[in-house]
Amino acid sequence: MTEHVDHPLATALKPLLDAVGATPVPLDGARPEDVVLEWEGTPALAVRLPHLSSALDRLLAEMARQFDGRPLAELDRLEKQRVVALLEERGAFTVRHGVETVASALGVSRFTVYNYLNRQDGSKPS
Repeated sequence: MTEHVDHPLATALKPLLDAVGATPVPLDGARPEDVVLEWEGTPALAVRLPHLSSALDRLLAEMARQFDGRPLAELDRLEKQRVVALLEERGAFTVRHGVETVASALGVSRFTVYNYLNRQDGSKPS
């Protein structure tokens, strides 16, 4: 459990931190891998970034929200293709097992996800 960080910068950044799954951390609880943020030239708080695997889960949840909260497996083919395109733009397929995770969420095979990605590559101008 993380402590509450009582600083105006933490309050201002809360929506951004929530969106990316990051956590504000008091300076005295910061680890070397945390990002220290300054306020008016003085260290104010640290930010602990999430692991990549949880980032993919957040991206999938965001995709469901963008499609009226419907389960991704219930989307039609064109909507699923759009989800794959959006996820590729956000780097979802750089995460280990990204294709498998997305395929499972969409209720399609890995082969289908690869087809969606290839179709998208074929439609891009050279």
